[in-house]
Amino acid sequence: MKLPSISARLSPLAFGACWIAAVPARAAEPAATPSAYAATIPNQNAAPGPAPDGMVWIPGGEFSMGSEDLTGCACAGGDAMRDARPIHRVYVDGFWMDRTEVTNAQWRQFVDATHYRTIAEIAPTHEQFPTAPLENLVAGSTVFTPTPGPVLLKDVFQWWRYQPGANWQHPEGPETNLTGRDTYPVVQIAYPDAVAYAAWAHKRLPTEAEWEFAARGGRSGQTYAWGDELNPGGKWMANIYQGKFPVQDTGEDGFVGLAPVAQFPANDYGLYDVAGNVWEWCSDWYRPDYFKQLADAGGVARNPQGPATPFDPAEPSEKKRVHKGGSFLCTDQYCTRYMVGTRGKGEVTTAANHLGFRCVQMPAQTNQ
Repeated sequence: MKLPSISARLSPLAFGACWIAAVPARAAEPAATPSAYAATIPNQNAAPGPAPDGMVWIPGGEFSMGSEDLTGCACAGGDAMRDARPIHRVYVDGFWMDRTEVTNAQWRQFVDATHYRTIAEIAPTHEQFPTAPLENLVAGSTVFTPTPGPVLLKDVFQWWRYQPGANWQHPEGPETNLTGRDTYPVVQIAYPDAVAYAAWAHKRLPTEAEWEFAARGGRSGQTYAWGDELNPGGKWMANIYQGKFPVQDTGEDGFVGLAPVAQFPANDYGLYDVAGNVWEWCSDWYRPDYFKQLADAGGVARNPQGPATPFDPAEPSEKKRVHKGGSFLCTDQYCTRYMVGTRGKGEVTTAANHLGFRCVQMPAQTNQ
């Protein structure tokens, strides 16, 4: 899902991309062979003690990371997902992970304790954006808005708008609120906001490798966190978009728009919503060629932390981090990056009403 960055609404020439890999158009590459994936080898160590509140033990181990080219599959929406290849072997140590995305109730506890203000709640300054019209320098964030009818899916400004007054307490704008939404994932969270929460909770954001290992739940090479079929037995397994995008989400999965956490089955490690609902921040800088860097190095990458610097060819000046998991706006008409091996990206100061996070904790942190 492409998403206008904060600088996009401040300067008419700037533009942010939420996840689509920026690569020159070319013929689709051939599909990877089944041997591209090898078996996941989870560590056999038992959990190092009782689980911290709301977290589950992820044993870590060795696995095949990335995605095949699924452009020949109707479920893939024609996206080659080249930034998710080559598939390569990775090892991660064991860790605790939040069972769900951080909720509004949990975020409110953090704000009550620290009086933290998110980036969306603070008006940008002329010093930060000297070319921006002064009338644009108001606090707010990006909000998805359905179009009145079918549109060509080329101009994201048809369905994304900058909304003054949109923030975590008012996800779609000042006339919206969190009444009855304590168990919904907190949204309108930029990367520094998520980092601040994690530090307060004595946790951190997951690396991309940790996130993907956990989302796979010990399985190897499957399209989704639950298997290879989108709707096994006719059952929806994640909160994604049904209907004509971006006109109307028909809610066939039980939800129009955002859903409370844990409304769909957990994966095999006990994690909820690792596909759909909201995108989740990871700590890695984004580069579309990072997986190639790891593969070219040979062997098994151990606890990779991401590239040293960010780079997105579409927006070389924007600093982006990895998103994982897709959101309630994912659809085979446009965005299918809720598939477990795929990747997203986002400019670090840009928040949106489909973007949240969850945290991890290493065993040594548990008693802090």
